[in-house]
Amino acid sequence: MGYLGRWQIFVCTAISLVKFPVAWHQLAIVFMAPKQRYNCALPGFGNASDQCHATINGSDVECTQWEFDRSVFPETIISQWNLVCSRSHYANLQQSILMFGILLGSISFGFLSDRFGRKLPLMVSIVLQLASGIGCAVVPWFPALLLMKFLSAVATGGTMVTSYVICMEIVGKSWRAAITILYQIPYSLGHMSLAGLAYWFRHWQHLQIAMTLPSIILLGYWWVVPESPRWLLAMGSQRAACKVLQTAAKINKLDDKEIPEIVRKHCLHQNAKKTEADGRASFLDLFRTPNMRIKSLSIFFNWIVCGMGLFGMTQYIGHVGGDIFLNFALSGAIQIPGNFLAWWTMNTLGRRITLVASNCIAGLASLLLIFVTPDLEWLRLIFACFGIVGMSVSFTTVYLYSGELFPTVIRNIGVGTSSMCARIGSMVAPFVVSLGIIQPWLPPVIFGVLPIIGAGLCILLPETAGSELPETLQDGEDFGKSKIKFKNGKICNEAEVAL
Repeated sequence: MGYLGRWQIFVCTAISLVKFPVAWHQLAIVFMAPKQRYNCALPGFGNASDQCHATINGSDVECTQWEFDRSVFPETIISQWNLVCSRSHYANLQQSILMFGILLGSISFGFLSDRFGRKLPLMVSIVLQLASGIGCAVVPWFPALLLMKFLSAVATGGTMVTSYVICMEIVGKSWRAAITILYQIPYSLGHMSLAGLAYWFRHWQHLQIAMTLPSIILLGYWWVVPESPRWLLAMGSQRAACKVLQTAAKINKLDDKEIPEIVRKHCLHQNAKKTEADGRASFLDLFRTPNMRIKSLSIFFNWIVCGMGLFGMTQYIGHVGGDIFLNFALSGAIQIPGNFLAWWTMNTLGRRITLVASNCIAGLASLLLIFVTPDLEWLRLIFACFGIVGMSVSFTTVYLYSGELFPTVIRNIGVGTSSMCARIGSMVAPFVVSLGIIQPWLPPVIFGVLPIIGAGLCILLPETAGSELPETLQDGEDFGKSKIKFKNGKICNEAEVAL
């Protein structure tokens, strides 16, 4: 079907659109629960320095109702349910539930798509995202909102992991980096466009509906997106795989007559290598053998670093001051150059060197924040932007790297677990930022040291650029083993010899 033709471009472009609602649902909390000024209204007016308590007949009592500043946002989750003072932790709870839901969705849908194919779990996650998103806008109770947000987050995690794996499995090895960039750019555009949606829909319920309804278009994937032919072949469904490949060949204007014979030979070759364990591959296979264990732990740590660093730096740039809509759009816009930079470096320098360099840039930019005084906000903003660009390059690279490291039979489980690790980092990031209350230098140190450690762990990973994707568990274990060979007079591992 060709390494990259009309069929691959059409399918990958269509699937990449799923990243718009992914960005909207994941980041909407910035505008749905922003910081708002408030004053105690009942049982009386609060003190100038304390709007959580009021003095009534000489006694200090807690406020039960507040008046909120509605000059920017007429209604938010904070103002609708009075999530201030002793109830302020509920706003943070919503963010934690959101990230936990994405984490759970990445794992569960990763497992389902390795068992039942890529297409059906993708459609289930889109339907769930649409239904729960509308539910968020209409529920009258805050606990019900938390439940709907959790279900929406599970669906978001599902769309992320299944859509990316489909893209990875229908293109040739020389175009995997380009497709990864195409897949990531809509997320940055969604990040930017959310600022525009929030500007026009200031009421949080209106914003929720505005960012949910476009998912109706994604229901068309049922007729547009095919099942992954690579998954069909791995499961032994030769006839279904031939049908998909022949359709792709016709659209790409290639001869499709020899596809059945090519598929038959491919399956015979894979069956010769396949073991009984491939038919019952599970999460434990990521760690069962030594080489897979080293690769899994190294890449998972880098995902944690990317989730923590990118989310933490984005949160920091949103607190610099000024217009919230402009600052938020800027934090999304600066990720786009990082995506194209990642494309160039991954193709010219390889995946491993790109990840090492981008982690080091992000880490050093964060560490330099320690030496910048608070009054130099413009310089702090510049270093934060460098940190975001570095982390966006790392995120794009680690996405592609993960898809190439794991074999087909556990690829979705591996990518799903990787995404779960990123969510763990995202959940921790706000707490790392809050450490600045204790010591201002603590957040930059943590955001700076961890990427550098991640860069060091990349030494344990093989280079995957130009390599065939591993299919079976044995392929995954053999891929990148340190068998010393020589190439052009240099010592390198087996994966590098293949380049």
